[in-house]
Amino acid sequence: MLQHKPKTRYFSAKRVALLGILCAMGLIMFMVESLFPPLFLPGAKMGLSNIFSLLTVYLLGPVDALVLIVVRTTLGSMFTGNMSTLMYSLTAGVVSVVVSSVLVEFVYPKISIVSISVVSALLHNITQNVVFCLVSDTPEMFSYMPWLALVGVVAGIIVGFAVWFILKTVPLRVFANFLTDVSTPKLAENPND
Repeated sequence: MLQHKPKTRYFSAKRVALLGILCAMGLIMFMVESLFPPLFLPGAKMGLSNIFSLLTVYLLGPVDALVLIVVRTTLGSMFTGNMSTLMYSLTAGVVSVVVSSVLVEFVYPKISIVSISVVSALLHNITQNVVFCLVSDTPEMFSYMPWLALVGVVAGIIVGFAVWFILKTVPLRVFANFLTDVSTPKLAENPND
């Protein structure tokens, strides 16, 4: 398992390649998920593309994750033909990445990657709802907050377990091939995981 360490600030070719792969996978997941109807509330989705955002925070750091969020939400909004959602998705994505980056940097592994994902998903949904209420001048939409929190917890658990599963099952050499020249993530088996 990769042991998280502070990330360096430069972009190598391998690092950009890994970021490109993660962006593409996140965009594909976003596009697939946009084909399905909302869950229980208008606009409520599982947010499975956030698997790749959290994975990027963990593997590469906050700057790379912010790049991924901007690219994924912008291209996703363009491809789905719904640019009006960009302000909600981008704002919520940035808040989510900042919070998960702080938690990964300062609290992980005291709390699990699943817990970080749940907090991140909750804040993502709350931020989207607040931005929507402010932009559309519909304060009655704040009544959705408890339901969006519930969807956020479920989505966070799913995304967190997906990231945990990826980190546990993908061979270390796959990540090492991209990260060896970065030299910050320490590749080591963690017997406690």
